[in-house]
Amino acid sequence: MIDETHNPALTSWVESARGHPDFPVQNLPFGIFSPSGGDRRPGVAIGDAILDLRGVAGLLPAEVAAVVQADSLNALFALPAIARRALRRRISELLSVTAFRDAVAPHLHDAAGCTLHMPTRIGDYSDFYVGIHHARNIGAMFRPDSPLLPNYRWVPIGYHGRASSVRMSGEPVRRPKGQIKPPDADAPVFAPTRRLDFELEMGVWIGPGNAPGEPVQIDAAGDHIAGYCLLNDWSARDIQAWEYQPLGPFLSKSFHSTISPWVVTAEALAPFRVAQAARAAGDPRPLDYLWSDADQAAGALNVELEVHLSSRAMRERGMAAHRISQGSATSMYWTPAQMVTHHSSNGCNLQPGDLLGTGTISGETQESCGSLIEMSRGGKTPVTLPGGETRSFLEDGDEVTLSARARADGFVSIGFGPCCGRIAG
Repeated sequence: MIDETHNPALTSWVESARGHPDFPVQNLPFGIFSPSGGDRRPGVAIGDAILDLRGVAGLLPAEVAAVVQADSLNALFALPAIARRALRRRISELLSVTAFRDAVAPHLHDAAGCTLHMPTRIGDYSDFYVGIHHARNIGAMFRPDSPLLPNYRWVPIGYHGRASSVRMSGEPVRRPKGQIKPPDADAPVFAPTRRLDFELEMGVWIGPGNAPGEPVQIDAAGDHIAGYCLLNDWSARDIQAWEYQPLGPFLSKSFHSTISPWVVTAEALAPFRVAQAARAAGDPRPLDYLWSDADQAAGALNVELEVHLSSRAMRERGMAAHRISQGSATSMYWTPAQMVTHHSSNGCNLQPGDLLGTGTISGETQESCGSLIEMSRGGKTPVTLPGGETRSFLEDGDEVTLSARARADGFVSIGFGPCCGRIAG
């Protein structure tokens, strides 16, 4: 729903929010932060500052005044969509109407002096595989004549991840060990991965849940999505190649998944919703439980995605991170609503604060690949970095940063903030 909070003429009395590349007053993402010397609390990013929602609880709608006292966003995400919209409107008013400045300004903190924490206590994390170009690129390495398995166009493929391994942006990534079987070896070895990779994904945060045995219907799925973040599901490709048959990835994925700390709400992204891309000729229409005319008309997200990489040598030489990928979230074959609906279709109960990953989002071109294994064609054609270094897979000291921006004509663009991880060693 597009309302006054999306007005491109709206400005904030918080000076750093005016023209801010990520957090203008039209965004207002939620997060958990602690000011210097303080405890964890809910906040809203506004320009280069964070609004302490606890401090302004008395100015917020009564139904949310209690939930902002918590040290996670689970209770806030459990609120119905109508309450979330009312909260957004009120925060927008507090930060844009100068009459509230004296009451609100004391509860603003310089973001640079604060610590950001996990937004929720994640009960469950599931990772999907909705990037069809990625699925086709990976499949072509193993099945050149039939890259996509027969079920791909019928069912949103996913698997259960490891919630305890989801980490905040900025935390170092330790190279995992596992069983690796080289093609010419008779037996596997236990060793550090030699094929460490990133995966460019978006995270979908669950809002109100569903009761066990009561699936979320497709036309109601949007009300169960609280917001979005960026997600890097680091992958050990050589460990994965040996372990994934017949049950799928396990230790090759569960060692670390990095998320961006701010939750860009579903409400903030309302102006950036677009039609789901038409399916190719011959592709089947989704089964009825996954089909909604409204979701097909406006269920995709017009979000630009980028990946930057810097090596240790680049940083030592003062060189900027190098962009290695640029694509769009519109490349997803299934919508977020279809992901939620399918996940709950067997009666599985989703809970507030659960996290869904989209899976790697790649475009149709080499420049829009969302992983190194695709860019380097399985290691055969390494990526060249400024200064002459090459990469087939990640080396110790490499830093990968995901970024995203939502754009639409007639509206102020909004960003997600960085999702960054550096390989330790």
